[in-house]
Amino acid sequence: MIDIIGVQLDLGASKKGVNMGPGAIRFAGLCDLLEKNGIAFEDEGDLLPIFGGKTLPNMHYYETINDLNGRLFREVTDSLKRGMFPLVLGGDHSIAAGSAAAVSTYYENIGIIWVDAHADFNDEHSTVTGNVHGMPLSALCGQGPDSMVSHAAKVCLINPKNAVIVGARDIDEAEYPRLKEAGVTVFSIEDVREKGIESVIKEAIAIASNGTKGIHVSYDIDSMDPDVAPGVGTPVANGLTKEEAFVITDCLKASKKVLSIDMVEVNPILDVQSVTAKLACELILRMLK
Repeated sequence: MIDIIGVQLDLGASKKGVNMGPGAIRFAGLCDLLEKNGIAFEDEGDLLPIFGGKTLPNMHYYETINDLNGRLFREVTDSLKRGMFPLVLGGDHSIAAGSAAAVSTYYENIGIIWVDAHADFNDEHSTVTGNVHGMPLSALCGQGPDSMVSHAAKVCLINPKNAVIVGARDIDEAEYPRLKEAGVTVFSIEDVREKGIESVIKEAIAIASNGTKGIHVSYDIDSMDPDVAPGVGTPVANGLTKEEAFVITDCLKASKKVLSIDMVEVNPILDVQSVTAKLACELILRMLK
C-alpha cells in the first residue's frame, strides 16, 4: 500500500512556492488517479517547518530544514515498519535528506536514482548560493554537509558507487570534481540524446541495484524541459521530453526494484493550468501501476 507523505518546504530554494507542491499534486488528481487504477493508499497529510531556526550565509535556514528532515525521517521509517511504500511529495529537493536517509537506514543498503537537471552535490564549502536544496545527494553519499543527515545513525547512507544522476545539464563547476572523486555516475542530457533514454535508464538501474536491496527514486520535476513542465523554481532548457520521462518511469516500474519515491520541486505559482502538477501525477502513477 502507498503511503503519501507531503512536505511543505521551500526554504532550501531561492524561489518560493514549492512548499505548495504537495497540495498542487493532490489538487491535480493524484488520489483520484491512484484510486481509479486500483492502487491502495493512505494520505498522511503534510509535514510543516517550524520556523525560527539558525541560518548561515552558506546554508540558508539549515536548522529549520534539518529539523523538518528529522521528522520526515521518523515518518518514513514508521511507514516502512508498517509495510507501506513511501511516496514523498515535496517541497524542495532538500527533503530527500530525510526520506532517502530513512529508506537507507531501514533497508541498510540501497541505491539511488536522482532524476534532476542539477547534481545537488554541493556541501557547505563548495556551494555558490547557500541554497540547501543543492546539497542533499552529497549529504546522503557521505560527502557533507553531515548535519543534513544527523538524524540517521551513520553519515554515509548511500554508497556513491550506487548513486546515479539522470538528465543533468546544470552542474556547478565545483561539483564536477566532487562527483568524480566520490564515484557518482552522471548521465547528462547529452548522454540521454546520444545513447537513448532506454539505454541510459537501464544502465542507471543496473548501477543503483548492483549489490543493493533496491532503489530510492528521487524525481525532481525540473529534469523536464520547461516547455512541458513550466511550474518549477529552477528551470533549465533542453530537458527531458514527456516521452523520455515515461520511458524512465516505465523502466523503473518494470525493474521491480523501486523501494520508495520522492516527487519534488513542483511550484504551482509558476505553473500554467496545473500542467506540471498533472505531469507529476502521471509520472508517479506510471512508476506505481
